[in-house]
Parts: sequence; C-alpha cells; structure tokens
Amino acid sequence: MLLAIDVGNTNIMLGVYDGEELKMCWRIFTDRRKTSDEYGVLIRNLFQQNRLQAECIDAVIISSVVPSLHYPLEKMIEKYFNILPLMVGPGIKTGLNILYDNPREVGADRVVNAVAAIELYGAPLIIVDFGTATTFDAISEKGDYLGGAIAPGITISMEALFQKAAKLPRVELVRPLKVIGRDAASCIQSGIIFGFVGQVDGIVKRMVKEFSQKPFIVATGGLAGLIAKESETIEEVNPFLTLEGLRIIYRKNVIPLGKK
Repeated sequence: MLLAIDVGNTNIMLGVYDGEELKMCWRIFTDRRKTSDEYGVLIRNLFQQNRLQAECIDAVIISSVVPSLHYPLEKMIEKYFNILPLMVGPGIKTGLNILYDNPREVGADRVVNAVAAIELYGAPLIIVDFGTATTFDAISEKGDYLGGAIAPGITISMEALFQKAAKLPRVELVRPLKVIGRDAASCIQSGIIFGFVGQVDGIVKRMVKEFSQKPFIVATGGLAGLIAKESETIEEVNPFLTLEGLRIIYRKNVIPLGKK
C-alpha cells in the first residue's frame, strides 16, 4: 500500500492507497512545532483506530509547502514505517511541462494538482484550490502548465477581519439565506461566501479569455464544495485531487516498493 501525504500551511492530508483505490484518508492540523515522534505517534494512532496495520505500507510519497516540516516528516517515516519516502521536488518525474519563468517557484501542491487533473480530466484546464491561499492554475490544451493566480484564502481573510474589526463576532462559515444580511453574523457570512464566489468566477472568466479553447474547471480543497455550490464557473469538485496526484507521480517514478 502507498501512503500519500500532502503538507499544507493549514492542514496535512493523508491517504492510504491500495493500487488505485483510496482506502482511507485523514486531515490533520499542520503544527510546525511538532517533532517527528509526535507526528509518528499521531499517524500510528490514526492507523490503529481504523484497523490499518502500519506494516502494510510499502511506500510513502510526500509533497509539502512547509519547508520546516520536510526533515521531521522524512525522519518520522523512516523511524515509524521503516521506509525512505519520496519527496516531491526538483528531480522528480511528473511529466508536467512548466512554462513558469522560474519553475522552482511553483509550489509542490500546484504541480501535484496539475498532474492529477490532466490525467483525470484531460486538457485544457483551470484548477482552483481552496487552501490557505486560493490558487488558480492554468493548463493549456497541450497539457503545459501556463501559470495562474494566487489570492488570500477564505480562512486567512476571515481571521484578518475578526482581528482587525474588534466589534465583529466570529461566525460559522455557512451560506446565509439571503445576500442582504439582517444581523452582523449573516452580513459577514454573505460577504465572505458571496464575495469569494465573485472572486473565483471573476478570475476564472478572465483566465478563460486567454485560452484558445474552453478549459474544464475543477476545484479542490477543504472549502471547495461550499463555494462551488454558488459558482457559475466551477464544473466539478474533487476533494482528493492532490492525493490522486501524489499517487500518479509515485507511479511515474521507478521507485522499488519495499522496506529499507
């Protein structure tokens, strides 16, 4: 079995694959202060609670946008799974032609998403990822990574609002019944939800104009479903797109399955 780990700035997603089937997945908080042992105990406990044997893991692949966690997680995998993990980065075969001015500036998560989306949906594509930042990635009809856009994520925007506006209450992130709110909570919910829907649709529509043929629009990330319900442009939500990309990239790299 393959353990796929995607390390984001807010959350870490873990998925266990048996061949192409995602058997189990978890989302845990990204804590830069945790040691390799703390992460090891946490992940082993998740396995035990779901009746999965850690010894069944034959391979591990990791993508990360948090450099300070690269070493702790790599050491954790070596110690608790007795495996040398494959880290997504320079030198890894992805099959993706990146036309960025400096390809090294493209985050591992964006590369992984692009690889998955091309295989699952074909090209051209626009991928919207609702993470700590909201990212927009453009894939040409030839399958080339063209670039995209990066905006502050929903959670970051809400935290900034609550921290800077002392009288505004913290609210649950749900769709309000109406756009015109009648109390502070519904006003904030309307501004956040419909504001981000407008942002997404606005950016996507502008990006579409720069394609020679209409791209397919796919969204991923923890809050993708909430925004996609109101969006005019998002055609499909795939919450496991990044994990799928990790599985595909592992397959593209000739790495022997097995213990150290």
